Amino acid sequence: KPVVNINNRQVLHLAGLRFGANLGVLDFEREGPQPIQVDAEIHLGAQMMVAHDADIGHVLDYRRVRQIIIDECTAEHTDLLEALLGKLCTRLMGLPGVVGVRIKVAKLEIFPDCQVAISAECGDW
Repeated sequence: KPVVNINNRQVLHLAGLRFGANLGVLDFEREGPQPIQVDAEIHLGAQMMVAHDADIGHVLDYRRVRQIIIDECTAEHTDLLEALLGKLCTRLMGLPGVVGVRIKVAKLEIFPDCQVAISAECGDW
């Protein structure tokens, strides 16, 4: 049986996930989806060393994490980025084995000369 090493902490990273979401308080933001980018780090805490032929059922499937992020961001119009971050943190922290979440949501086209992003960190790091 593999031994859990407290220094063998694992973090799942999803970087640059881009899609359209109904987000914002400005009039033009209420007209339809706008492009956003989500970056997420999911802290899984101390993990056992996993053999190369391990069953995916024993790990957090990144496909599930990706779909949760998309679903939360597109389920309904959200006025504030801060509210969206709260929804994402709550949902991701509820996944089995997750001990911490870092999430960043960027509006890619709100200004012609820059992106606007807000990030949040919850749980243990």
